[in-house]
Amino acid sequence: MSRVRVLILGAAGRDFHNFNCAFRNDPDTEVVGFTATQIPGIAGRRYPAEMSGPLYPEGIPIFNEEDLDSLIEEHRIDHVILAYSDLSHMDVMHIASRALAAGADFRLMGPTRTMLPSKAKVIAVCAVRTGCGKSQTTRYISHTLREMGLKVVAIRHPMPYGDLSRQRVERLATYEDLDTHKCTIEEREEYEAHIDEGIVVFAGVDYGEILKEAEKEADVIIWDGGNNDLPFIKPDLWITLADPLRPGHELSYYPGETNFRMADIIVLNKANTAGAESVRQVKAAARKANPDAEVILASSEVSVDDPDAIRGKRVLIVEDGPTLTHGGMPFGAGQVAADRFGAAEVVDPMDYAVGSIKECYRKYPNIGRLVPAMGYYPDQIQELEETVQNVDADLVLVATPIDLARIIKVDKPAMRVRYALEDMSEPTLAQLVRDFVGKD
Repeated sequence: MSRVRVLILGAAGRDFHNFNCAFRNDPDTEVVGFTATQIPGIAGRRYPAEMSGPLYPEGIPIFNEEDLDSLIEEHRIDHVILAYSDLSHMDVMHIASRALAAGADFRLMGPTRTMLPSKAKVIAVCAVRTGCGKSQTTRYISHTLREMGLKVVAIRHPMPYGDLSRQRVERLATYEDLDTHKCTIEEREEYEAHIDEGIVVFAGVDYGEILKEAEKEADVIIWDGGNNDLPFIKPDLWITLADPLRPGHELSYYPGETNFRMADIIVLNKANTAGAESVRQVKAAARKANPDAEVILASSEVSVDDPDAIRGKRVLIVEDGPTLTHGGMPFGAGQVAADRFGAAEVVDPMDYAVGSIKECYRKYPNIGRLVPAMGYYPDQIQELEETVQNVDADLVLVATPIDLARIIKVDKPAMRVRYALEDMSEPTLAQLVRDFVGKD
């Protein structure tokens, strides 16, 4: 019998994990290739032979998803597997329809087949959409656990945008480790806050190997999810963030709805800035879709070092890139700070943008007057720096999770905008986490 020919659609993360879990050593399946989207610079490379296993001595090519229809025909693909996240249900079915029309079956792989069991306790932090507040929630939980005297390690959803072989297993405990592994802005945004709290972060490509290393150091592992993807590690406690600023998205995005339905705890974050009706709507959706989940409210509290320095100023706002782009958020913490602390004007950067930053405005018109902190590659970091320098503003509000001035030169006064999770209901998230850990 001939092997089933498979094409895995991805974005340099879930796709590799699904392959490693289900297909690397499967003699009945031939993964002909991966495709790439969302992340620039991935297509045209290969998944390395040394990580592909004996069935793939030359590795596996990575194609551009735009060529899906012709790839199915050219390579006689039997099954197309969708393996990336934060897509509307309609977009998922458009991709499925393209695959079906080209002659292939279309598949989604469920969490049961792709979650790795762990010897340590695992708390997963996931979301219904990008930009719900996973990072601040993970910091909150790690602080709670450390107060209990537990050793905590974070395993972060993959962002392997460099040399895949060297990124197979990454242990990140210091800023020097970030430099050694040549982490992008997007990676630093997720790692630095953990490092600042004294939490070791593991990430990379091969999560079977990553889990083995993390288990050596942890009483409790926190799965720090990316986008709205499902956990790679089987959680003992599954926490899902929902966003009442985007009511309805909890039931209309893939795979966020699965997170919503499988959660033990659903946190309605940003309830302090969302309208009461939106909070009620998302809470009602939670009760209907997942009646056994504990549903709690939380706020995303914004702070700056000197609020008076913002008042009356013309400000340029730099926000987290993925939240604005495929996350679709029209604003973030920087805009909240500008409004709350009395900025006179948010300067429009669009006419000053260059290169890939300019392209972001074309591709994601919802970004508006904000600068997306995109920095997947050195050239893009340089274009971000040039864009910021081109804008005539009194003050730059940096609302990314990192100190952007460590990465690019900011030639005007700048102030960081920070945000933290705070409880708004009883029981608190901390109480629920303590109850979970204390079960044994």
